[in-house]
Amino acid sequence: MSWFILALIAILFWSGSDVFSKVGSKADDKYSHWKMVMAVGIVMGAHAIFLIATGTSFNLFDIITYMPASFLYILAMVVGYVGLRYIELSVSSPICNSSGAVAMVLCLVFLNETMSALQGFAVALVIAAVIALGFLEKKQDDALRAASNEAPDKKHTRSIIAILFPILYCIIDGLGTFADAFLLDVKIAEEQANIAYELTFLMMAFAAFIYVVIIKKQKIVVWQEKPKMIAALCETAGQFAYIFAIGANAVVAAPMISSYCIVSVVWSRIFLKEKLSWQQYAVIAAAGVGIAILGIE
Repeated sequence: MSWFILALIAILFWSGSDVFSKVGSKADDKYSHWKMVMAVGIVMGAHAIFLIATGTSFNLFDIITYMPASFLYILAMVVGYVGLRYIELSVSSPICNSSGAVAMVLCLVFLNETMSALQGFAVALVIAAVIALGFLEKKQDDALRAASNEAPDKKHTRSIIAILFPILYCIIDGLGTFADAFLLDVKIAEEQANIAYELTFLMMAFAAFIYVVIIKKQKIVVWQEKPKMIAALCETAGQFAYIFAIGANAVVAAPMISSYCIVSVVWSRIFLKEKLSWQQYAVIAAAGVGIAILGIE
């Protein structure tokens, strides 16, 4: 399967993960992000165990080899889950997923990867669309609140702290993608890297369980956490496709997959029955053109 198809699969599932992670992130639950880590870790761990049980070769040392990328990815996700309690998904996601640009620059500078002029234009188009969507969302939301004289909710106001979370995610995830590209190129194969990442996430889930349930004495009602479980399933499926896409063509796949935040906004509008402005449709169309160019190239 080509890297382009795999990137599209990652976009589809990770946009779903975005939406359900937001639904499962409760502003009044200060342990919500750790519960999300538990859900993702359990699903990813189960998938890793299934792959090993069905014959995929794996050495425990692979966990150590892939640890730099695993650590950065998981740290970014925890930061992202915290941020969802403070800021809207439609604003947070475009900022977070500008990380593809960070990864692209690092890959070009340090890994000597190249892209054609047309691919460069397409990548720039996708990145510009991601950033523009964030600005449009903020402008629209501010205008609606001003018109209705609605005071921003404390947990969702765009304070310095609220904006800081997606910015941190962007930087950390970009570093993780760069580490991923390097390790997949010279240190570890895609299947082993994916299993190593999933098992590391499983260990994080155990640590989160000990902290939340045993130390903090918090109760977890499984059937009330269905959005988190759906998000975890989407996250796992997206990660499986992503790791192979990055291994095949990191410099182009990374910014392309980062555009999944645009699909996240579309899903949020569908599920929440909200409407897009013409400017938002134009930005999404521009990103679609960029993705199409990458596919043709």
